Amino acid sequence: MKIAIMQPYIFPHIGYFQLINAVDKFILLDTVQFIRHGWIERNRILKQDNGWIYIKIPLEKHSRNTQIKDIKIRKENWQDKIFAQLQQYKKKAKYYNNVIELLSNILEKKYETITELNYEIIKSICSYLEIKTPVSIFSENNLEIEKVNNAGEWALNISKKVKAGTYINPVGGKKLFDKEKFTNNNIELKFIVANNISYSQKRENFEDGLSIIDVMMFNSPEEIKIMLEKYTLI
Repeated sequence: MKIAIMQPYIFPHIGYFQLINAVDKFILLDTVQFIRHGWIERNRILKQDNGWIYIKIPLEKHSRNTQIKDIKIRKENWQDKIFAQLQQYKKKAKYYNNVIELLSNILEKKYETITELNYEIIKSICSYLEIKTPVSIFSENNLEIEKVNNAGEWALNISKKVKAGTYINPVGGKKLFDKEKFTNNNIELKFIVANNISYSQKRENFEDGLSIIDVMMFNSPEEIKIMLEKYTLI
C-alpha cells in the first residue's frame, strides 16, 4: 500500500492532487502546530490585470502552540468575499460556472474549524476530478503511533502503523527524511516531482503554482486528469 501525508491545505495547487492520485491512502495531518501565513488558511488565484492575489479564510485568535485541528474559523461572511474575487474569471474562463457551482456546494455548509473546511474542499475536488483515493483526518483515525522526535518521523511512524509498503512525499521536503529508517522498517521512500504544467490563462504571461481553482477554471476535469499524471517518482 502506498500512502502520503500532508497538512490540510486550502484549495491546494495541482501538485497536491497529483500526490493524492498517486497513492492508495491519503492522510491529513492535523495534530501538529499551526503555522500562520502558510497554505492552510490561504492560497493564490489570478489578479485582475497581472500577477496574483490571495484568497483567505479568517481565523479566530489562538495561542502560538495551537494544533491545526483546534484552529477555528472566524464567524464572518468570508464566502462572499471569495466569490467576489473569483468574478474576474467570469468572462475569460470556460469552466467558470462549473467551478462556481462546485464551490457554492462546498461553502454553503457551516464549518467550525479550518480542518473541517479543508477536508471538505479536498474531498469535493477529488470527487470532481474522479480521484478515488480515500482521504482521512489523522486526529479522527484513532491511530496510536510511536513518539515522534522530529518532523520526518510523522511519516515513518504513521506508515509503520498502517503497514504501508511505500511512502511518497513532495520532493521539496526531502531533507526532512532519513531514508535508512524507512528501509530498516521495510518501507520504500519515494519523492514526487511534478513536471512543468501550463495552460492558457487568457493572458500574456503564465502564472505558475496557483490554487487548483485556477486550473479548474480553465480546464475540463478530463484535461486535468491528464495533468495529474505528469510527474516523476524518484
